[in-house]
Amino acid sequence: MATFRTHIAVSSTLGALYCGAGHAAGIPLTSAVIGGGVCAVAGMLPDLDSDSGVPYRETISLAAAVVPLLLLDRLRHWGLDHEQMVISAAGAYLFVRFVVGPLFRWYTVHRGMWHSVPAAVIAALVVYLLCGCQVETIRWFKACGAWLGFMSHLVLDEWYSIELSLFGLRFKRSFGTALKLWGRSRWANISTYAKLVLLACLATGDVHYFQPYWEQYHQTLHTAGRAIDENLQPTRTR
Repeated sequence: MATFRTHIAVSSTLGALYCGAGHAAGIPLTSAVIGGGVCAVAGMLPDLDSDSGVPYRETISLAAAVVPLLLLDRLRHWGLDHEQMVISAAGAYLFVRFVVGPLFRWYTVHRGMWHSVPAAVIAALVVYLLCGCQVETIRWFKACGAWLGFMSHLVLDEWYSIELSLFGLRFKRSFGTALKLWGRSRWANISTYAKLVLLACLATGDVHYFQPYWEQYHQTLHTAGRAIDENLQPTRTR
């Protein structure tokens, strides 16, 4: 299989290209950079089920650092002041680092359903829910970055499961264990797809939750624009 450094190099390169493509397509530069960064980090997320200490430790540390950053917009929307946001971000870091991480090690097996296509969609939906951006396009851009980075890991694992020998291509025993839709464990399949459906429902509900806020935000901008225009009107007349 591909080494941890290879996964980092590929997902980081892909993240840089994704950032550039997003900005060229009209995504604000700061949001494009965040989306590219999410792609780079997501390329290591499948290693959360790793039996080796280094990939797991590095991956959970990066994930714990990124989650509070993605939460900032949502914390601001909830009306938290600066100090409350700092405390909440620190709590999110500790929760991911010392609760979510150990749960992953206990709950998953290497090359289980966390190495699968539905797991990549789950990662994208989690990023979507963490982000509380007012613009849906930017939320989906960051979420798709997570999916792209996660998928790059799966594709690399499958690629390194194929060897070229004197007798042609040779497939290792690990072939087909990464880029898959379901695994051998029925319970793991049911659990994964149940989480996928749950997160999809939460994402759909989150759109309706933020809708009044977006409408109020745009109304405020519209009112402020009219007020500025009215204040400038006498000056233009004179």
